[in-house]
Amino acid sequence: MGSLTISKWELKNTLQSRKFLLIFFFQLAVLLMMVLFFNGFMANMESQQGVALTPSLNEFASLNVEDPQGIFISNLNPQILKITEASREPSLQLINQGDLNGLLLVSRSNLSVDSISPVESEILIDYSDPKRSVVRDEVQLAGNKTAAIISQQLITSLSSDSAPSEPQVQEKSNGESLPLQLIKKIMTAILLFLPLFLFGNLVVDSIVGEKERKTGEILMAMPISRSYIILGKGLAVVITMAIQVALWMILMLMAGFPLGNPFLVYLIVVISAVPIVGLTSIIAAYSKNYKEAGIGITFAYIAIIGFLIVPALAYVAQQGKYVSLSTMTLVIKIFSRDSLGWGDIAIPFIFILLISALSYGTAIWLFKRDDIVFGPRPGLFKLLRDFIGITALINKIKRK
Repeated sequence: MGSLTISKWELKNTLQSRKFLLIFFFQLAVLLMMVLFFNGFMANMESQQGVALTPSLNEFASLNVEDPQGIFISNLNPQILKITEASREPSLQLINQGDLNGLLLVSRSNLSVDSISPVESEILIDYSDPKRSVVRDEVQLAGNKTAAIISQQLITSLSSDSAPSEPQVQEKSNGESLPLQLIKKIMTAILLFLPLFLFGNLVVDSIVGEKERKTGEILMAMPISRSYIILGKGLAVVITMAIQVALWMILMLMAGFPLGNPFLVYLIVVISAVPIVGLTSIIAAYSKNYKEAGIGITFAYIAIIGFLIVPALAYVAQQGKYVSLSTMTLVIKIFSRDSLGWGDIAIPFIFILLISALSYGTAIWLFKRDDIVFGPRPGLFKLLRDFIGITALINKIKRK
């Protein structure tokens, strides 16, 4: 009986749990909603209109305009003002009734070169209306635009045909802007790694649950090593994560995410789950109850997410070409089809191997201690001294 037997038991109990299946498919539904939201967000970002991140002021105030020549009305902002062409008398009645925020009256004007007359405008607003400042400011901005356009038209008409034309400057940009790259690549990577942080409760329930349900004694009485118990439970959670990541990547590919070499991306994401489960196992092995484990996992996951995202942000921002320990950076390089060196692949995998060995070794060491499993639990500093070997060295000196 080894770790594979424990993994089979854990997987069977997990997949037969209605609670787990409900949470599993609910997580997929939430992730699918995030994909749809992200696709819509990126579509707006890539469009010419862009995307507004501030609260909308669409048709915040209403304004009637009497502009016979149409000089002024075209320069008003229709996104803030609800603009209607109307005459003076009905508009004044609407202002008095509180159904209208302002009235703009623009006089006729001669804009020919031979005879220029000023454009006179008059704005009528109720000063008890809190929206009056918005209407006044928007009309003033429109007046400045109108004046600039009229001046430019007059200057152009006065200039001779023989005058040298001004050089035309046209700006072209290739590729995506840096903010768009940051949003697209980082958000895609975050969506890929997100399932890895949704199953911490499985590790907690698998290890801490043995203490809470008082079933740890029965498990340890069986002819199986405690190291196999930790490894088997961890393997079961990694397999569950691999299933979730596979379904999640299928949804992302169906949604049109450009994941270059998806099999390799999937392999790296699943391998990244191994040290995360190991670190979670350390917290679960040391914790006395679910509450304590939940607090510890929260802080640990914040640190892990920061370790994954910060180097990826630095890479996308092109703050220097360097080899990163973060597998998220490696995933971004792969689905972006960037060139990879041997260090880009070897160093993150070596780091994962070291962290996995250290985390599972520590979790096994903790789970083998009866004072951790059954109590009374020692403090962190004593455990650290025991782990480093200082306590054993002190006892050896005392015996001499």
